Amino acid sequence: MRDDGRVMTVFLVLLIPVLLMLFALLMEGVENRLRRPAVTEDEVEQFLDQARPDEVNTFIREGWGRALSVFRLRRRPRNQRKP
Repeated sequence: MRDDGRVMTVFLVLLIPVLLMLFALLMEGVENRLRRPAVTEDEVEQFLDQARPDEVNTFIREGWGRALSVFRLRRRPRNQRKP
């Protein structure tokens, strides 16, 4: 029974640093994604100055991502829009 305790101790001593390292790598990836702004200050200013009511409603219902994509699609020249 004493050997089982030693094996478990060695297992935990080896496992905990590996799990801690994996957690740190995962958190670094999350931090990198959060560090990059999804929307620039200029885009917000331009949206607030020029958005149509339906685009504002999209912003209220669905957030910046969808509202800005609708806004950008409207502002894109017609020959560049997807059918």
